[in-house]
Amino acid sequence: MMKSHLPHAVSRLRSARLEKSTRPFLARGGPHGERCGGCRLILSHCLCALRPVVPTRAGVCLLMAEHETLKPSNTGWLIADVVPDTMAFGWARTEVDPALLAVLADPQWQPYVVFPGEFVAPERVVTELLPVKEEDHADSKRPLFILLDATWPEARKIFKKSPYLAHLPVLSLMPEQLSRYRLRRSKREENLCTSEVTALCLQLAGDTLAAQTLEAYLDVFTEHYLRAKLQQKLNWDDALHQRLRDLRLLASTSASLTKP
Repeated sequence: MMKSHLPHAVSRLRSARLEKSTRPFLARGGPHGERCGGCRLILSHCLCALRPVVPTRAGVCLLMAEHETLKPSNTGWLIADVVPDTMAFGWARTEVDPALLAVLADPQWQPYVVFPGEFVAPERVVTELLPVKEEDHADSKRPLFILLDATWPEARKIFKKSPYLAHLPVLSLMPEQLSRYRLRRSKREENLCTSEVTALCLQLAGDTLAAQTLEAYLDVFTEHYLRAKLQQKLNWDDALHQRLRDLRLLASTSASLTKP
């Protein structure tokens, strides 16, 4: 089921992280630990043939903790699969990537740091995107959602120790359902994984098809990951896979209709 795709921002960041490593990284899985370079799953459960790509008006900027890119269960990778305008940067306390600062200063974007409002000064918190005047809609800035892709303690550290984020509005989401993510559990039950948070952001930005597709993609990825871990066969015709196929087809049809 393997299908080649060009490296995206998260895969490039992972490659850079591996190049800096002083020891080889050995992922578990398969008789010799072989994993697909495109989806990080063992080859028998490769997901690449089902990868959906959905153009969006919104963009995503991932600030990733040091080891997140190396974790096969990381869902930031799924976001970069689906959303073409996904940027990814490694976070370090003592330095900041100049390319990240350039993105934050780019006039095409209106950045939002996505973080729980209960930990932020009230004057910075927003629960909706900033309004756009109707007459300025054509030239309005595109929303850029900044996600802190890390464990909860790491995310709080990144938020507190990144002064270049201090002037940006903080988007506080109010999810109505608890996380369905089954690969890694947070100690805070209400916490969502990075992919789930991004889907909520895309929905808020009006990128509904991308939000639904990302949700379906996470469900299928989780199924593949857990079945690979348990050495179980996949049912490629079940409801999860069919929903993802339907959304991919809808995205492909919509893209062809909007082409000039």
